[in-house]
Amino acid sequence: MSDAGRRWALVAVALLVLIGAAAVGIYAGLYNIAADVPHTQPVYWLLETVRDRSIAARAREVVPADLNDPTRISKGAGQYADMCSGCHLAPGMKRTEISQGLYPRAPELRRKTTLTPAEQFWVVKHGIKMTGMPAWGVTHDDDLLWDVVAFVRKLPELTKEQYETLVENAPKHEELMQKMEMGGKH
Repeated sequence: MSDAGRRWALVAVALLVLIGAAAVGIYAGLYNIAADVPHTQPVYWLLETVRDRSIAARAREVVPADLNDPTRISKGAGQYADMCSGCHLAPGMKRTEISQGLYPRAPELRRKTTLTPAEQFWVVKHGIKMTGMPAWGVTHDDDLLWDVVAFVRKLPELTKEQYETLVENAPKHEELMQKMEMGGKH
């Protein structure tokens, strides 16, 4: 066998040993997946990178709705209060039991985001595995989800009082869901 052939054989054996060791470690449960124990930095970096690149790649084809429409923002306020604030909080809201127990932590959406509207829509519609973020597209149509995104884009500008007023005056979640289920425009 040539030197190049021996090197490739050695690389192949080394890869098989690494894969075998990884399989044994996984099967033995060596990595702690408990939500109250943070990931190691390399694992956190890997998961964060996979998440960010996956969202960006899948959201490329999403065409945003009109996110400046006051009616859309108002509808989104009620949806957000019912569906999102328990984890993502709201202006003046203290961390909830749910938000404290999530790992990775749910982003506080009252702060600015680096996600585009298309990426936010994709996340709201499809959720994110192993984070507690549900796929709202299973139960909500795209119009309702764009309402949520429109509101979330506005959220960082709101004071506690403005948030509360918007939510108080918003159409109720149940009403919007009934309209959606009856096939009506909400």
